[in-house]
Amino acid sequence: MADLDDFRFRSHELLVELDAATTKMMMMMVVSKTVSGVEWDEAVKKHHDAFEGWSSFLNSSNIPPNDQS
Repeated sequence: MADLDDFRFRSHELLVELDAATTKMMMMMVVSKTVSGVEWDEAVKKHHDAFEGWSSFLNSSNIPPNDQS
């Protein structure tokens, strides 16, 4: 059970990070038409890194078996 709880906690952390990066890009920068320049490039990198972190976590061999209870 602890492994599943750890998995869920880390999943949530990574999804919050990805959501924050997406929100910054789409809700703040795109809406304000700030889609180029250094700030945009930094936001894109942060979003990319957050997505890669999430993807790597999901594709790791540390995923616990399904909780059938």
